[in-house]
Amino acid sequence: MLLLLLLPLVWSEDLATRGYDHFYNLEFDRAIELFSQRAGQAPNDPQAWNHVAHGILYREMLRSGALESELVTGSNPFLRRERLKPSLDDQSRFEDAIGKALALTEGGGDSGALYARGVSYGLRGNYNFLVRKAWLDALRDLTNARKLHARVVAMDPLRVDAKLVPGLHDYVVGSLPWAYKVLGFVAGFRGDREGGIRTLEEVAAEGGANRTDAEVLLAAVYRRERQPARAIPLVEALVRRYPRNYLFRLELVQMFSDSGDKEKALAELAALDALKVAGLRVERIQAARGTLLFWYREYQAAIQQLTAATRDGVALDGNTRSMAWLRLGQSYDMTGNRPGAIGAYERAVGVAPDSDAAREARGWSKKPYRRGPD
Repeated sequence: MLLLLLLPLVWSEDLATRGYDHFYNLEFDRAIELFSQRAGQAPNDPQAWNHVAHGILYREMLRSGALESELVTGSNPFLRRERLKPSLDDQSRFEDAIGKALALTEGGGDSGALYARGVSYGLRGNYNFLVRKAWLDALRDLTNARKLHARVVAMDPLRVDAKLVPGLHDYVVGSLPWAYKVLGFVAGFRGDREGGIRTLEEVAAEGGANRTDAEVLLAAVYRRERQPARAIPLVEALVRRYPRNYLFRLELVQMFSDSGDKEKALAELAALDALKVAGLRVERIQAARGTLLFWYREYQAAIQQLTAATRDGVALDGNTRSMAWLRLGQSYDMTGNRPGAIGAYERAVGVAPDSDAAREARGWSKKPYRRGPD
């Protein structure tokens, strides 16, 4: 799941607890229903409104394919992510929920109000980044979230959950390329990559309501840091806890692949295929299998899987489909089928013109892809 995000607040109410079980199993429609019921029961509780906003934002992220840790591998491609395009109704509901939460915490000085207000700013910051592409507004909101939660920690050092946002912000800003980090300097904050990891580890080990979020983020961080052996146990535990969350299983496939264990990766894909998880199209599994085979240089088998994955033009989200076309083109190039490769690269560009896959495909359209030794 996406590294950048500031995840949930503390909850104890039954409806919210049930809602987050659905949330982590990617059943966002049901989660939002339960969160909305809770907000109706407790309209003066800012946390309840933050839950609603949280569900709406993540539902749109799932639809767009923005919840996978591939976004945080390599050279920070999340900074160039295409904007999300939620419906006008979802935009209105999100903004209304955040507005109510912020209004309810205006001027509040106790740790609960500060914590809830920080979550509101964090969610709105991610909305500004992912939906509006308003960089400075996003930076301002995310900085406010970090400062508020740092105040909560100063007030109550034993409130480990409140360390999640500062730790995540430390890692993200500390990991940015220099050109982007200048924005952090403007906000008076340089980040601390290693310190951020240590803080996430603390929340994952000792946190309460935010423990799951810290585990998700820490697994993404370990993968980004090329440490799949540390990420795998975290994701395996998440799979056991949330068995209907197919993204956790797909992440596990990629982590097994990163660690060089092709057979375990393929076995996990076969198990996922057999589960027939609601919401998971077979094309997504084919795309994952084709990509895995591509990296293991089994190009003909990769072509078979990637061709099947891209056959239905709407089965995959745009970014996943664009990446599948890119890998298909590269597989064609590696097997000497240059016309097939060019056609696949053109499709990669046409599906999601602003994606990283499209940028790479444009380059390989001009010259054949060649892969050196690993």
